[in-house]
Amino acid sequence: RVPDGTAADVDLAATAALAAYPAWRDTPVKARVEILFRFKSLCEANLAELTALVVKEHGKNSGEAEAEVLKGLETVAFATGLPDLLAGRILEVARGVWCHEVRRPVGVVASIVPFNFPAMVPLWTLPIAIGCGNCFIIKPSEKVPLTLMRMAELLKEAGLPPGVLSVVHGSQNVAKALAENPKISAVSFVGSSRVADIIDKTARSAGKRALCMGGAKNHLIAMPDCDEDMTISDIMNSAFGSAGQRCMAASILIVVGKGRKTFLEKLVAKAASLKPGQAPGEIGPIIDPPAVQRISGYVANCESQGGKILLDGRSWQSKSPGFWFGPTVLLHQSSKEPAMQDEIFGPVLSVLEVDTFDEAVAIENANPYGNAAAIYTMSGQT
Repeated sequence: RVPDGTAADVDLAATAALAAYPAWRDTPVKARVEILFRFKSLCEANLAELTALVVKEHGKNSGEAEAEVLKGLETVAFATGLPDLLAGRILEVARGVWCHEVRRPVGVVASIVPFNFPAMVPLWTLPIAIGCGNCFIIKPSEKVPLTLMRMAELLKEAGLPPGVLSVVHGSQNVAKALAENPKISAVSFVGSSRVADIIDKTARSAGKRALCMGGAKNHLIAMPDCDEDMTISDIMNSAFGSAGQRCMAASILIVVGKGRKTFLEKLVAKAASLKPGQAPGEIGPIIDPPAVQRISGYVANCESQGGKILLDGRSWQSKSPGFWFGPTVLLHQSSKEPAMQDEIFGPVLSVLEVDTFDEAVAIENANPYGNAAAIYTMSGQT
């Protein structure tokens, strides 16, 4: 259990950060990144523990969890290069006129991070923010607080001064307070598009800088001449890795050329071969019961609108303990169905057959989301 924080807790953290800021800002960048070097070494020395924490609180398999921690540490490694990146420059812009470009920290900055990558997403912002001389307040998802708490302990062990980093637990009230508190100069957010829009507008109306990242709907197009085995292998990793709970998950497959029965049969058979569990290569559980219910709703809606369920992951819901949903493949009748439009955030692949490549691209371009796309073909140069 962790505390359900309030606006008062946010203000306490912001006050502590403001008090620590002058000394931290004036600490030479070389000394700041030395702490990051030590933190990276401590994370590497405790990799097994951090991996186990991600597996325990999120549910993803151990291979995915370890890869997540290591991917996050790549950003820490990048931040250790800040002495060069913050060097600035002096420009002679006209005769006798010189411009001196300098980089200064913003002040107290905050980050609101999602449940699906408890280690990696916090490390997108944390090392760069503190390495640049800012003081940092972070709110982990209330669903996965343990990994970030352990990383905070390792930062303290690495020598980070008090007040430079604060972790505030809680839900929507804490996120709102971080966006509104006048002592905080900038906010970053990763999560749903709806909440990203709220946080962005709230923070900007309070005069803050804001970087808010929302949802995605990633499309794959399989041309008639694609290498079917390679295409299917890629789809398995993208659509069902991390149980589909990631913004880069491919959730739509547009098959160009109707009646490709053998291709779809091979795809479904491969998806059906995936097993539940938390060993490398297995599909872990869903984060919580409301998420399972939401995913189930999209499957039921597809069926009610005349679509076909080629593989039904609802059969995994009887597995316990945990909240399970197996790989699911839906064959749709229209690109307007909810599962073809919304970010489901689960192991669901929506398939739609079309006649031409132009139709496929038009469907992809009509979706309001972005993030990633791929075309599988053996004739890409033409």
